[in-house]
Amino acid sequence: MQATRIIAVRHGETAWNVDTRIQGHLDIALNATGQWQARRLAQALRSEDIAAIYSSDLARARETAQAVATLSGAPLLADPGLRERSFGDFEGRTFAQIERERPEDARRWRQRDPGFVPAGGESLLMLQERIAQTVATLAARHDGEQILLVAHGGVMDMLYRLATHLHLQAPRTWQLTNAAINRLLWTGESLALVGWADTRHLDGASRDESLS
Repeated sequence: MQATRIIAVRHGETAWNVDTRIQGHLDIALNATGQWQARRLAQALRSEDIAAIYSSDLARARETAQAVATLSGAPLLADPGLRERSFGDFEGRTFAQIERERPEDARRWRQRDPGFVPAGGESLLMLQERIAQTVATLAARHDGEQILLVAHGGVMDMLYRLATHLHLQAPRTWQLTNAAINRLLWTGESLALVGWADTRHLDGASRDESLS
């Protein structure tokens, strides 16, 4: 068995990212900045040999993935296993609102309690299991090839932790930038980190120029 190369990307920016409002499984579209980021991502990956693009089925990820698919010609498939963590009835609120309305829940979330489940949502342990299984399934289809995964901040965080064997409660010291390029390797048994948070394609170009 040969390794599968994985490019993993968080979707472009949304208005709720700017407002620090919790999106979870709510279907929020890209804003103008996010659309620009998706186009810049597509340009950055246009020379990559990508066997398939797998995207979360939520609009913000699908829009980002579609920009790459349109330019590269790689097939695009939606997979709900790549969705963001479900935050249940937290969704649509800001963290400040949750702290004010439900301080004990906010404390458990802030401390990254692995077993804490927002009402109607998922725990970190549940998210970890879902992402590990989804990535293993998708990567196994592409032995010796390269695939692109377009998903969400929580998914990127989990991929980093799985690849570096960091505990779910370890403080985050890595970036989860919208439309950054992250690279991993699937060896058939585990993930390995190759590169993280490459944002060079988002620097040094005006948005007006990208519209031409």
